[in-house]
Amino acid sequence: MKSKEHRLGVSEINLVTRHLKLEPDDESTIRAAVADIDKLYGLDSVSFDARKRRLDLAYDASRICLDCVEDILKKHAVEISHDWWTRFKEEHYRFVDQNVKDNVNHEPWSCHQTPPGGKRKR
Repeated sequence: MKSKEHRLGVSEINLVTRHLKLEPDDESTIRAAVADIDKLYGLDSVSFDARKRRLDLAYDASRICLDCVEDILKKHAVEISHDWWTRFKEEHYRFVDQNVKDNVNHEPWSCHQTPPGGKRKR
């Protein structure tokens, strides 16, 4: 099985995908925002589906988070949809992103850690 090559700064283990519905807006404004988002370090991919008005993202959650993307959208005056489902997903995405960041440097405990100066028992 061949693994996919990722952009610089993206680790497969911390890779998350996000889908956000955007409010109707000028497509050139959205394309400019997508171009700025595409420059973020830790972003693997970004695309916009105009028919569904959906922004699709894949990024390393240990390096960037949904708030970084939303800041760029706000800078370009592009709004995320205000429906309940999109708001629910945003909160879930924030929770998962924070969880990934918190666990990046977590030390394993118990039998998951190799004893000092010894071999792991099997």
